[in-house]
Amino acid sequence: MFKELEEINSRPAPFQFYTADELWTDDFTSKKMLELHLNDSIDAASRSTEFIDRSVEWIVSHFKVDAGTKIADFGCGPGLYTNRLAERSAGVLGIDFSKRSIRYAQEAAVKNELQVNYIWQNYLDFETEQRFDLIIMIMCDYCALSPGQRKTMLRKYHTFLNPGGAIFLDVYSLSAFAERKETALCQFNLLDSFWSAQNYYGFLNTFKYEDEKLVLDKYTVIEKDRTRVVYNWLQYYSLDTLAREFEENQFQITNYYCNVVGMPYNSDSAEIAVVGKKL
Repeated sequence: MFKELEEINSRPAPFQFYTADELWTDDFTSKKMLELHLNDSIDAASRSTEFIDRSVEWIVSHFKVDAGTKIADFGCGPGLYTNRLAERSAGVLGIDFSKRSIRYAQEAAVKNELQVNYIWQNYLDFETEQRFDLIIMIMCDYCALSPGQRKTMLRKYHTFLNPGGAIFLDVYSLSAFAERKETALCQFNLLDSFWSAQNYYGFLNTFKYEDEKLVLDKYTVIEKDRTRVVYNWLQYYSLDTLAREFEENQFQITNYYCNVVGMPYNSDSAEIAVVGKKL
């Protein structure tokens, strides 16, 4: 038992493990994630309907979205942005790892007679001959990727963009990093039975990596017949570190804001939203 507890509480190297499939492809947890996406009272998997409406209005205005605009949403979830953008007659493509979320997005598009191309795939593996005027990655998805994975995505974006096109994404700031604390806890059916339909004991270990400005929420889920470990990595940024990462991958940040509604940047904001153009 002591050895098992030591392993549960062990700190891995930064981005040593990648377990996104545990969230997005497991039948039970993907159902729970969809419920969180659609829960308008909390900003867990998606933001509130009111916020998303304001964000879409800003995107449409800032990027001059019209019937000729081609948009790709990487990590589109249940289509909360893609379907709204399709209502503006934009040509929209959505990619997501969760089959359940893609199915919900497709059904909502059909119900509302919207033309959206949805693809069920890990966006790290996505390739296409299509070219886009705007690529979005919203809800700080970019922060969950390792440095190598982020490089992969920026290279893809560089290829997928039309001349004069832009990327729009948000990340967590150093102000948010300062608020995170290291924790270790164990709870019966941790997170209100989020991880399994069966009873389980859940361990949550939160580790901060000061040099890398990185946080790991490590979940160890112990059921009667199996044990799983899920690693949720989050990278945090300053304007300078994000700009440098973009420039290393042939992008320049042309505008920055404190969120995807386009509010003016504030150094105390928990998030940074940026517009990037190809160099």
